[in-house]
Amino acid sequence: MRIAVIGAGALGGTFAVLLARAGHEVTVTARGAGLAAIRSGGIRLDGGFGEAHEWVHALERLDETPELVLVCTKAQDAAAAIDDNAAVIDGASVIVLQNGLDGVATAERLLPRSSCFGALSIIAANYTEPGHVTITTPASTYIGRGSGPVDDETRRWQTLLSAAAPVVAIDDFVGAQWTKLVVNMLNGLPAATGLSVQTVVAHRGLRRIMTASMREAVRVGTARGIRFGTLQGLGDRRLRLFARLPIWIGQLLPLLMKARMGTVPNLGSTLQSLRRGQRSEIDHLNGVVVREGSTVGIPTPVNAAITAMVHEVEASGVHPTPDAVSARIRL
Repeated sequence: MRIAVIGAGALGGTFAVLLARAGHEVTVTARGAGLAAIRSGGIRLDGGFGEAHEWVHALERLDETPELVLVCTKAQDAAAAIDDNAAVIDGASVIVLQNGLDGVATAERLLPRSSCFGALSIIAANYTEPGHVTITTPASTYIGRGSGPVDDETRRWQTLLSAAAPVVAIDDFVGAQWTKLVVNMLNGLPAATGLSVQTVVAHRGLRRIMTASMREAVRVGTARGIRFGTLQGLGDRRLRLFARLPIWIGQLLPLLMKARMGTVPNLGSTLQSLRRGQRSEIDHLNGVVVREGSTVGIPTPVNAAITAMVHEVEASGVHPTPDAVSARIRL
């Protein structure tokens, strides 16, 4: 099948290689050093899914209509990337694979003739250098659309993708997006401090702050009438209980997440963006909790502070120490 992957970063590069290895005709979009590296040396993948090296067609902008499109850009870049390719992809089936809450709605708005789906990936991948991705934690990706049950078209794409990587079709994709948003609270503090997720969770003060940010996300989702979908053992009942427990007990959640990651340092996608000198997607992670909280009158001071700190690092390039973060966000 002819498959286009828009955005050949960590997840885009991963799926491009795995799909090409499964026998599909894959085209990726990239720019700058990434485009040059892929054109000259293909994409190399190592780590949790094994080693692979695939030569894929690489362009700045797609020039023909594929049968399936995976949008794998950062959330803040999705609208521009989709719009840049809309002339040839409107009408194709589109799977938006990214963090945040807005990706599928953005695709549906810009591609009115397309069937649009969402995908949530728990894979931890490091964009080691242009054209080279290392999987630090292999995991499943979850595909669905809307708030209803899985439909036949979703199952079709799940079956196709599953031949390349572990993919699960899920009911109530919107609820699952909110669960993934809670999981993505792992990203903000590593981006602020410059430390790996494991190191942040191991720090008592930072772990407490991370737990508080997750609790705010759950409370906002609850106030918005969301029923949290089930991802990796986390679901509506457990998350609602987590938000009610004393914070010292709630810290078990990030500790369990850390244990699942293993020992290979997980930098988180937001810190990786900062290290490459790119804008981060913090406004679509901790920032979206602040945005959604304001619509239902739920205070989100911890997520507001984390969002502000990451923007300060974007502007200055200087990471505050863990002690400085703990002093700034007092719980």
